[in-house]
Amino acid sequence: MDKTIRIRKGVDIDIKGKAQSIVIADHNPELFSLKPTDFFGLVPKLNHKEGEKIKQGEAVFFDKYRPEIVFVSPVSGVISKVVRGDKRKMLEIIIEKSDESGKVEFNISNDDLKDAEAIKKLFLQSGIWPYLQQRPYGIVANPEIKPRDIFISMFDSAPLAPDFDFILNSSKEEINLALKTLKLLTDGDVYLSFKKDSRLVDLIENKENYKINYFSGPHPAGLHGTQINKIKPINKGEVVWTVNATDLPIIGGFLSTGVYNPERIVALTGSEVKEPAYYKTIVGADLSQFLKSKLKTDENVRVISGNVLTGSNISHSRFLGFFDNMITVIPEGNKHELFGWALPGFNKLSLSTTFMSKLFPRKKFAPDTNLHGGVRAYVVTGQYEEVCPMDLYPQLLIKAILAEDIDKMEQMGIYEIIEEDFALCEFACTSKIDVQEIVRTGLNLMIKEMS
Repeated sequence: MDKTIRIRKGVDIDIKGKAQSIVIADHNPELFSLKPTDFFGLVPKLNHKEGEKIKQGEAVFFDKYRPEIVFVSPVSGVISKVVRGDKRKMLEIIIEKSDESGKVEFNISNDDLKDAEAIKKLFLQSGIWPYLQQRPYGIVANPEIKPRDIFISMFDSAPLAPDFDFILNSSKEEINLALKTLKLLTDGDVYLSFKKDSRLVDLIENKENYKINYFSGPHPAGLHGTQINKIKPINKGEVVWTVNATDLPIIGGFLSTGVYNPERIVALTGSEVKEPAYYKTIVGADLSQFLKSKLKTDENVRVISGNVLTGSNISHSRFLGFFDNMITVIPEGNKHELFGWALPGFNKLSLSTTFMSKLFPRKKFAPDTNLHGGVRAYVVTGQYEEVCPMDLYPQLLIKAILAEDIDKMEQMGIYEIIEEDFALCEFACTSKIDVQEIVRTGLNLMIKEMS
């Protein structure tokens, strides 16, 4: 029986620049990027050198410790540049598009679509596998471990998040094919979570094969972590997979055509965008030239691949992230206010009741990236608990991570969370602590100690 789960703790952050429900144009640039930094818990090894030709769907790099997991090119072309950081860490591989190299094609029969092992092999060889994320740890799923369940959030509650009812409405066939095959990869259930009154549920065929739930309430109602915690929490030793709803058309499209084609509809949002709307593009697309005509100004702005809480700063290397379905542009916060704390704060976006902006709950803001203060003493305030609906003690978990206390981290629920689950805690934090970075440090420590 379907049920509605009400999320009471959390907050919806109202920001100017919501995308209008219209796909304006296709964006198909000459350059594309694959970033190993989009995937945690792997050591990338290149398959090709700079200057070599590559087909669409051909492996660009693989995981050193799980070489069967490959990451493939979104387009055909030439490996233009390999960008490295400190200690030669591989940051991104830039591909220059060309139609000469062709595509990698797979012959997929109806029998393959009924065989779990055949599907797994196809996903690994084609580059589809990285879309399957594993909890605990928020890493690419381990092919050797069958998940207890698979969770798919069919909506996004983050600030300025795209409307899944709109962007997925034309992908009924691909979504159902993807769901049908994913069901074969687990002995458990596939959980689909919809926002209350969503029209997207009408696209789902054979609903009896899935566990359908509805969520209402503020962000983080749309996060996998919140939904897993409220539906069926993860215990020690258990593994579940998560899949982004906007990746289902890519998975289903591959299964129906035999060609990896990572197209997606992306929302261009934020207060610095002239006309916030949707555009059709490809994973890893270069946004540099595209954004110049779309922004009010190209100076003193922060370009974010993703949302303002969890997205990546791509102001200097403007390529769309592997999992991202939105681009957010807000003002850069490089101005200092004299006695800013003493001003009424009518235009300040804050969860604090000390500013007058709290008197206008429906007001939309145009925040910048200024932290309005530096790092302070880390004290117990109760702020995290106000915005974290999960059944755990967030601040005690963060302290356990800082102390590198493995036993306490397990007791406090480290297996249930990834960075995005603590993004609102970071936003609310009076101490200006990089909470999400601490969470990732804790997850990496657990991977190291428990491997």
